Amino acid sequence: MIEIASTTELNGMLQKDIAKNQNISLKYLDPIISALKLKNLIANSKGKGSGYILTRPTEDISMFDIYTAFEQISIIECINNCGFCERSAHECKAKNYWSEFRNEFCQMLQKRSLQQIINDNY
Repeated sequence: MIEIASTTELNGMLQKDIAKNQNISLKYLDPIISALKLKNLIANSKGKGSGYILTRPTEDISMFDIYTAFEQISIIECINNCGFCERSAHECKAKNYWSEFRNEFCQMLQKRSLQQIINDNY
């Protein structure tokens, strides 16, 4: 996301250039690009085969948006899946702590924009 945000090219940044600049393979980058596109964080600037651009300003993209493009926030299994543990519904003393921890983590990610990360201003 930082790489795409930093391009000055009007046609966006090509996937091969992202891979080269980040020293990663195109094969490794493919699912990353797909996840970011599915979350509507990036798009092709002029259709298939063109470079990638951000779909909104960097100030409007939170680290929560980016993180959740790849996975849901799951601190421990029983928070997101009540059926995971028979104790999670009523008897678990730690459930409230982990729920609060998850909420604080989500808030931390939501408070930080991509622009703040780029500026190293957080």
